[in-house]
Amino acid sequence: MSASVGVSAGASPGLDPGVVKIALAVIAGGIAVIFDATIVSIALRELTTDLHASLATIQWVSTAYLLAMFVAIPPTGWLQDRLGGKRLWIAALGVFMLGSVLCAVAWDAPSLIAFRVLQGLGGGVMMPLMMTLIMQAAHGQSMGRLMALVGLPASLGPILGPVIGGVILHWLDWPWLFLVNVPFCVIGAWLAWRILPDDGPVAGPGRTLDIVGLTLVVPGLVTVIFGLTNVSRTGGFARDDVWIPVVAGVALLVAFTVWGVRRGSRALLDIRLLAHGPLAVGSFSLAVMSIALYGSMLMLPLYFQELRGHGALGAALILISQGVGALVSRTLGGRLTDDVGPRFVAILGFAILAAATVPFALAGTSTPLWWLIVVLFIRGVGLGLVMTPIMTVSFTGLVPTQMPDASVITRVAQQVGGSFGTAVLAVVLEASTVGGRDSVAGFHHAFWWATGFTLVGVILGFLLPTRLALE
Repeated sequence: MSASVGVSAGASPGLDPGVVKIALAVIAGGIAVIFDATIVSIALRELTTDLHASLATIQWVSTAYLLAMFVAIPPTGWLQDRLGGKRLWIAALGVFMLGSVLCAVAWDAPSLIAFRVLQGLGGGVMMPLMMTLIMQAAHGQSMGRLMALVGLPASLGPILGPVIGGVILHWLDWPWLFLVNVPFCVIGAWLAWRILPDDGPVAGPGRTLDIVGLTLVVPGLVTVIFGLTNVSRTGGFARDDVWIPVVAGVALLVAFTVWGVRRGSRALLDIRLLAHGPLAVGSFSLAVMSIALYGSMLMLPLYFQELRGHGALGAALILISQGVGALVSRTLGGRLTDDVGPRFVAILGFAILAAATVPFALAGTSTPLWWLIVVLFIRGVGLGLVMTPIMTVSFTGLVPTQMPDASVITRVAQQVGGSFGTAVLAVVLEASTVGGRDSVAGFHHAFWWATGFTLVGVILGFLLPTRLALE
């Protein structure tokens, strides 16, 4: 099929009911993966007590999940060619559900970490595949509105994940953080079996698995993320377990890029797609958005707990207002992206997000809580607006056969950006408060950095097209 993805500059049609059904079918299963990435973070201290492990060991419950997702992301396009989208989706959902059940019955920290790896392998396949299946079904129609629907769980996951985790821990024990995934997986698998088109494997021999590319990109991504996860420890970027993995990982990724360009469409990931302007700009913008989102989500719960004296549940409930803001602006963002173009919406969203981060860079221990809740709501509005246009732009002008690789590229951009933002802001916060320095000033410093990252997004917004047009 050679139809490109895009919409005309004129009035955009409504969402096709068939495409909406497919989108809801995959979201039903994918929502468990989206929320699971952050829902466990709030339980780390409880896990240290129940499993009799140090916090440094329990941190691997989150780190191992993240790294396993990275291992599974690059070969997703090849797996879809070999199995078909529908079969791969149901299989990955089954792996994720099995991992969730095993996590709930884990008997010690090593077993929990091992089962989180299994979870991550299933989730790593599902995340780019979810976007691929929906984009292939849409054929470029009403991309903004569709992306608003698809991106809603993705944007709310980092915001509401800790909230849901806090509520579960308040009433139940930590195994329920994993068992809550089971009904979503069962319903998602049933809906996928009933609704998703039975596409089957790609006709003909298809592309062979790029072993060289796999052995370059997977260790490259994993070592970079592993290094960044150690940044928050004493010593920051000067630690040997930070800069050595990061440098080695970057070298492997450079080698993969050279190899991928030479191999072209036969590579594990078609790097040449980054020569497509919308995908390149959209991916870089997604990385910046993830820096602002995940980096701030590291600091906001700490701010309310350490400076304002709220417990984990109290801090989580305060953050609900940010999720409500994102929910409110999603539909508007999709409509505006279709009707007035992605450039205006992205610039507006990043500007709102930056403006709503500044009050936290000025707030103290006595700043009225109601004011901060209002600011969080406004931050959520900015986040909801930003996601839709840059995700939509990333897929414009691509034919359906290019979407699996494009989905992987955008997913990697989000994950690397989120890891980088979390690492950098953790270092800034630690460096600003070390030696008994004023912790309020430390948070101010970190939030100013977060504001600066967000303003980079405003600049990138001017590189986005003014309209979504057929190419």
